[in-house]
Amino acid sequence: MRFELFVALRYLFARRRQTFISVISIISVLGVALGVASLIVVLGVMNGFTVDIREKILGVNAHVITLAAGGGVSDYPQLIKKLDGIPQVKGATPFIYSEVMLSTRYGVKGVVLRGVDPATAPSVLGIADRMVSGSLADLEREGSPGVVIGKELAKRLGIIVGSRVNLLSPSGEKTSAGFTPRILAFKVVGIFSTGMFEYDSSLGFVSLDSARELLGMPEGTVSGLEIVVDDIYSADKVATQVTEALGGYPFYSRNWMEMNANLFAALKLEKVGMSIMLTLIVLVGSFSIITTLVMLVMEKSRDIAIMMSMGATKTNIRRIFMLQGSIIGLVGTSLGFVLGMGVCWLLKRYQFIKLPPGVYSMDHLPVLLQWQDLVAIGIGAMLLCFLATIYPARQASSLEPAEALRYE
Repeated sequence: MRFELFVALRYLFARRRQTFISVISIISVLGVALGVASLIVVLGVMNGFTVDIREKILGVNAHVITLAAGGGVSDYPQLIKKLDGIPQVKGATPFIYSEVMLSTRYGVKGVVLRGVDPATAPSVLGIADRMVSGSLADLEREGSPGVVIGKELAKRLGIIVGSRVNLLSPSGEKTSAGFTPRILAFKVVGIFSTGMFEYDSSLGFVSLDSARELLGMPEGTVSGLEIVVDDIYSADKVATQVTEALGGYPFYSRNWMEMNANLFAALKLEKVGMSIMLTLIVLVGSFSIITTLVMLVMEKSRDIAIMMSMGATKTNIRRIFMLQGSIIGLVGTSLGFVLGMGVCWLLKRYQFIKLPPGVYSMDHLPVLLQWQDLVAIGIGAMLLCFLATIYPARQASSLEPAEALRYE
């Protein structure tokens, strides 16, 4: 064992006359540990929120949507074939988008209506995997047109599978008696639950033909194309390739990152803000290390003078106290990792913190630990603790042996 490490461990763990210094050392370790544990738990929860919201958004929406400037898209089967040459595109489906009124005998509610192709939509949208009852395939069965609605909307209006509802379109017809809205009767053939209150309370799906009939759109016309890609983080590049493959104007494409930029920017800003606030806890722990080492230098001035008289260099003395502070930081950081990851495991395993579903998009705290965050936390905590040792170590190495031993 090196001389500096031996003395540092001796000073750290040996019984001291000044019990107060030992208490400050323990407080320093606990300060660093609590700061590191808090960072791990908070960043894990923030990552969990971000990923959970992203998965729920992409479960209802495609990665890329392609629209036409000034109107709808016609001859969409030929357009979908043109996308086969783009290797990143895994699937595409047409869609129709509009806002309508849904009415039952229990009330009226505004609904975002989406016309989909039941044959190709499941390969692009995740809504087929989130059905509570019924299925998208029932939208095109014989009889009255079918509609699939969200769980919260069904609960609010007292709707179950098999219920009859009316959809009122704002694009009605102008007659001699005035403007007459277009109203069609639909049968509820399915109920879905995405976990996001906004979607579950205001979203409905019908078939393409039913949507055209309700909205008065020409045959063979849709609002645009929904596209799923193999890598969600390359959706912006694929969107550009899709537009080029379709010949450019009047077609243009938007990706999920662009359409939800404000939401994810807010989550990222909140994550950064919480990280800065909790880093201050680690900083407080590092200041406690400074206090511990300064007081230790004052207590051990005689020992330092004797070691320098016996041949220890200023570099040796400086390393002793830097090692001691680093050991305190290492123990605190390690304890923080054990505590933080333990709390994250408990939150993920037992989900004992419940959230009100009407306020948040999930009913419990989601936790996702990423190795990049863990590495950054470990390096940052150790760096702060190491910087805290520089001043006390320099003060110890600048001690003059003669002055320290003059009154001994």
